[in-house]
Amino acid sequence: METGTADAIPVTILSGSLGAGKTTLLNHLLSNAGDRSLAVLVNDMGEVNVDAELVAEGSELELDDGVAELSNGCICCELQDDLETAVVRLARDRSFDHLIVESSGISEPAPVARLFTTESRVAALYDVDTLVTVLDTPAFLEAFGGEGTPERRGDEDDRPLSDLLVEQVEVSNLVLLNKADLCSEADLEEAEELVVALQPDAETIRTEFSAVDPDRLLGADLFDPNRVNDLPGWKRALESAEDDHGHDGDAHDRAESGDHHDDHRGHHHPDEVYGVSSFVYRRRRPFHPDRFAAFLEDLPAEIVRAKGTAWIADTEMRVAIAQAGPSIRATAQGPWIASLPEVERDMYRSNRPNLEWHDEHGDRRTELVFIGTDYDEAALRERLEDALVTDAEWQADLEGPFPDDQGEEVVVREP
Repeated sequence: METGTADAIPVTILSGSLGAGKTTLLNHLLSNAGDRSLAVLVNDMGEVNVDAELVAEGSELELDDGVAELSNGCICCELQDDLETAVVRLARDRSFDHLIVESSGISEPAPVARLFTTESRVAALYDVDTLVTVLDTPAFLEAFGGEGTPERRGDEDDRPLSDLLVEQVEVSNLVLLNKADLCSEADLEEAEELVVALQPDAETIRTEFSAVDPDRLLGADLFDPNRVNDLPGWKRALESAEDDHGHDGDAHDRAESGDHHDDHRGHHHPDEVYGVSSFVYRRRRPFHPDRFAAFLEDLPAEIVRAKGTAWIADTEMRVAIAQAGPSIRATAQGPWIASLPEVERDMYRSNRPNLEWHDEHGDRRTELVFIGTDYDEAALRERLEDALVTDAEWQADLEGPFPDDQGEEVVVREP
């Protein structure tokens, strides 16, 4: 999708956790802008926007001129209207070469990027150049493998830091591994592997005090909304497995007949050079709720990302599973089409001609992707098989911890 016009202003969107070094990066870019004229929009989750004051002090721009400020909210959600107004006003009131939008430390970058890429007055004025995520590398590694995982601070919600870090990395084009001076070479290589697992196309740059050549971030033109390769690692693994082996997945979904065949087709290596690999698990037999919950609770630290839909025996809801490091959440997305009354079921099927449909189970199925490094795939597959209902349990009245009301979310595991 093309956005903007020939005169559109490029925009770089910065995200990163609190304390990662985003404001330090802004000051660095402003101090080393060269011939560029930069405008900056910052957002902070406090009554006093200290970040904006720091940015203004480090530049020749005044707070109310080239630096626009949004406070008391997160620009990815409730301040979307304010963001739109601010960036339109900036384009009208001041001439500049490049806009930098700094999200708050608890912001998700994707909704901010969408504002600049959808049909709107903003998209007509701007073109997204690059999505940049600044990582506090030691905290990033700790969030996925260490003990005492840091909490996600701010009152947006109480989700752990690892959830947000995953979301920020998965949509990024460029990741700064900041505070590299506090890491060993092995730590940095591990961080690079984690980034590759979450977003294989993201470039990584090791930085100290966010010092980076501005040309690497400004005018890099790394964002392309039409690029399939920008898919996050988990989604690409699913699509690759489907492309390699077809969409029916039923050749190895023999659990419904009692044959727990363990087929390794669908195994996919996003980037073997970095030791990162993934596999897709598909079945048309439901999970026993308690045994599946136990499997998730014991998921090894080597799995950095798991994502997909699970068929669970005690509910007619499609349950979305999302794991990021130590955090695992389950959300009831909506009913299986096969569970709907016949008229509704037929209507949905007629509107989705490519829907995979099993003669007995309809659209009910499990499809999960696991991404990690140095994990034991065979052991994980065996444990998944053991978590399926037995023939005797198939029709049993089972209860478990998973949600059964649409939109309901359950924390399966937390730091």
